[in-house]
Amino acid sequence: MLGSEGEVVFAPSTSDSRPRRVGGQVGGWRGVRSVAMILATSRRMRAFARPAVRSIASVAEGPRWEGVTMAPADPILGVTDAWRKDTNPNKINLGVGAYRDDNGEPVVLKCVRKAEYKIKMMKHNMEYLGIAGLPSFINNSLKLAYGPDEDLSKIAAVQSLSGTGSCRLMADFMHRYAPNEPMHVPTPTWSNHFNIFADAGVTVKKMPYYDATNIGLDMKNYYKALTSIPENGFVMFHACAHNPTGVDPNKRQWKKISELCKERNLFPFFDMAYQGFASGDCEKDRAAIAMFIADGNKVGISQSYAKNMGLYGQRVGCFSIMCEDADEKKRVESQIKMIARPMYSNPPLAGALIVDTVLSDEKLAAQWHREVRGMAVRIKKMRKLLRAELEKRGVASTRPNGDWQHVTSQIGMFCYSGMTAKHVQSLAKNHSIYMTENGRISMAGVTSNNVERLADAMKVVMAEKP
Repeated sequence: MLGSEGEVVFAPSTSDSRPRRVGGQVGGWRGVRSVAMILATSRRMRAFARPAVRSIASVAEGPRWEGVTMAPADPILGVTDAWRKDTNPNKINLGVGAYRDDNGEPVVLKCVRKAEYKIKMMKHNMEYLGIAGLPSFINNSLKLAYGPDEDLSKIAAVQSLSGTGSCRLMADFMHRYAPNEPMHVPTPTWSNHFNIFADAGVTVKKMPYYDATNIGLDMKNYYKALTSIPENGFVMFHACAHNPTGVDPNKRQWKKISELCKERNLFPFFDMAYQGFASGDCEKDRAAIAMFIADGNKVGISQSYAKNMGLYGQRVGCFSIMCEDADEKKRVESQIKMIARPMYSNPPLAGALIVDTVLSDEKLAAQWHREVRGMAVRIKKMRKLLRAELEKRGVASTRPNGDWQHVTSQIGMFCYSGMTAKHVQSLAKNHSIYMTENGRISMAGVTSNNVERLADAMKVVMAEKP
C-alpha cells in the first residue's frame, strides 16, 4: 500500500506484544531473549498452529497458477536485458552496477585469484558453515568496518548474502523487535531497499536528500527531515558513494547529522557497499561510521564484497549491530541467527573463504588495497574525461549554470547526470546507449574508447526539444 509522498506502508498488528528496542538506552535491545529462552514456548505454540487442510474436492478445476500475473521488469536489470537484445556492435551498457576495465571487460582481482589458489592447496572440505557463517571472516569484516581498535565483543554479527542479505536481516530483525518502527531512507536510494524492507513488513518512509536543480545534496531539507523523526527511530545512511546519486555529505555535514542522531537516540543503519571502491581508501570510506561511533552512537552496518573485491556472484557480506554489552550481543546475535535459519539455513562457504584468505594474509591484503585503489582511480579518470568531452562540445547540463561540475564532484560507481527519462529513452532508441531512466550513468561502463561517442550522443539528446 502507498502512503503519503509515495512511501511504502505496511501496518504491523497493534496487538503485537513482542519485545523491542528500549528507547531509554542508546542502541538498547534489552527485550531480546536468547534462543534457549524461547524454544519451550515455541514447542508449546506449535501444537496450536496446525494449518487448515482443504479437501481436494474443494479445489476448483483449471490451471493451478492461473491467477498469477506477470511481475514488472526490474528497473536496473532490465537495462542490461535491453542492451543484450540490441544488435548494434557499438552499443554501450551504462546500467550495470559492476566494475569493468578500460576495455569494457569484467575484472577478477589478482589477489582473488591468488586466494583461490591458496584455498585449493589447503584442500578444504565442503561441510556446512554454522548459521552465523565463517567466524574468521566475520572477525576480519568487523575490523575492516569498525576499525582495528573497536571492541568486537559487543558487536553482534553474522555472515550474510551480500548487501541485500544484510539489509533483509536488518529488516526482519526490526519487524520482530521494533515492530511499529519505520525505516527512514533518503530519496532517492537504491531501489531494492524498498523491496527488502517492505517485503519484511517494515514501513519505509522517504526523506528529501537530493537537490535535482543543482544536482547535489539538499542538506537543508534533509536535516529538517531527520529532526522530524521521532526519538528512538531508525534511519538508513549510505556510508559512502551514495547510490544512485554519488552525492555524499561532507565531513561537517556528517558531524551535524551524527550529533542529531545521538541527541535524539536514533539508530543509524549504514549500508556500506563501496568501502575502498569509493575513494580508493578503506579508512576514508568508513570515516562517517567512525565519526558516529566516536560521538556515542550505536550503529548497524551492512557490508558487501561485491564491488570492492569484485565478488559479485559469490554473494558474500556481513551484517552487524553494536550492542550495550557482551550479554546483549549474545542475545541479539542468537535472534539474528533464528531469522537466518529458516531463510537460508547457513551462508555459502566459497566467497567467505576468498575474503578471509585475502584479509588474513598481509601480502594479499596489501595487494587488495592497491587493486581496489586502482579501480577507484579509473572511475575518477573516466569522470574527468567525460566532463572534459562534454565541455569541449559545449553541451549544457540541466544545472542552472549549465556546467558539468557534478560529474567530478560526485563519487563512486554512479554519476547522476541530470538527464531526464526522455533523454535516456532517446539515447537507447537512437544511439544504442543504455542506462536507468533516472539518468544514472554507471561510470564503470565508460571507457577511453567509448567516451567520445557517449559525449556526442549526449550533445544530440540534450539539444532535443522536450
